[in-house]
Amino acid sequence: MKVHSSFLFLIFGKVYDEWSTIIQMTKIMKALKSIALAAIAIIYIQASPSIEPIDDGITFFEGTFEEALAKAEKEHKVIFLDAYAAWCGPCKMLKKNVFSDPNVGAFYNENFINLAIDMEKGNGPKIASKYGVSAYPTLLFLNGDGSVANKAIGYQNSDQLIALGKAVLTP
Repeated sequence: MKVHSSFLFLIFGKVYDEWSTIIQMTKIMKALKSIALAAIAIIYIQASPSIEPIDDGITFFEGTFEEALAKAEKEHKVIFLDAYAAWCGPCKMLKKNVFSDPNVGAFYNENFINLAIDMEKGNGPKIASKYGVSAYPTLLFLNGDGSVANKAIGYQNSDQLIALGKAVLTP
């Protein structure tokens, strides 16, 4: 049986064309997949909440409770203590909606040593026991000697929180 060379070229040419098409389609699919993943990443990044620190709201002291007491006594200021729990919904709302308020931040940053402590971690349980914290959020106003100047339980809006602070500052 004799096969013509032109017939072989035709057959191999068709096979080559098919493989070329498959390879090109694979490259196109890989490119489309990369574009889709990049688009998803961009959408995810834009949809993610910002993790930048709050600049206009309350600035919380980064030290320990004992260091805050010493600072308050030295500066003749009252401590504003946000006694919270990580799982507490109203605590999260307070942080998001009230502590970030520029008016609240201006008032509290000027007049108080601001401290936020998770009452279920570290020294939190000891502090909770000492000050009778049994519900969250509990907002404590403490003198430099650790005595309670004022106490509020539950969510407070911006105006209510400023009013609480003013009540502490007014003898």
